[in-house]
Amino acid sequence: MQIKTRAIVLHSIRYGDSQYIIDMFTEASGRVAFIQTVRPTGRGKIRKQLFQPLSLLDIEYDHRQRVKLQRLKEARMFVPYGTIPFDPFKLSLTIFVSEFLLYVTRNEPQNTPLFDYVTASLMWLDNSRRGFANFHLVFMLRLSLFVGFFPNLDEAADGGWFDMRGACFVDCCPAHPDFLAPEDAARLCQIMRMTFDNMHLFAMSRVERNQCVDLILKYYSLHMPDFPEMKSLAVMQSLF
Repeated sequence: MQIKTRAIVLHSIRYGDSQYIIDMFTEASGRVAFIQTVRPTGRGKIRKQLFQPLSLLDIEYDHRQRVKLQRLKEARMFVPYGTIPFDPFKLSLTIFVSEFLLYVTRNEPQNTPLFDYVTASLMWLDNSRRGFANFHLVFMLRLSLFVGFFPNLDEAADGGWFDMRGACFVDCCPAHPDFLAPEDAARLCQIMRMTFDNMHLFAMSRVERNQCVDLILKYYSLHMPDFPEMKSLAVMQSLF
């Protein structure tokens, strides 16, 4: 079956002398893995430069149900980035986000709202000039809405506790260890008030920002089995 779709590159690795294995999140089919021959001369129709983390592509491939690694027929940029590849801070964010999405979308089927959210977020980052230091915080928390465990803020109140397993605020300390005490729960509420457009108004030190990252990653690890440690985390946290 011939499929034409938009796709987001999550990860690519060289396989042999002239092949790459590429994981993508596609608009039409969710997660799909490909194996692609790339000519070393660069004269082929599909070049390895397309497979940088979070590249936004238009692709065409012949989907075969019993094959684990599909083969591309066509691939081209549908939105070329103007600033991300040339800004070391934005680039470090996209490397972290691509690794994060690699795990979060691991078993994700077609999810057009999620695809649209990720695409719009990346285009916002590419177009932003400054004030994007909290981008990853907003991105990760908002993304939880599309995968089924967005924090419920209906019962949020000063001095409340946040039950990380139940994804909700409660009046007293839960009986299990996976909770946020009132101080950290208040920090979560603060992050939830952020959007890409207003996040530059929220003053936050590097230590506070990194604490929030650790908190969000712990939250994801509770709701997604086998969520690993992020290899790119240390580099990203050293910059923001």
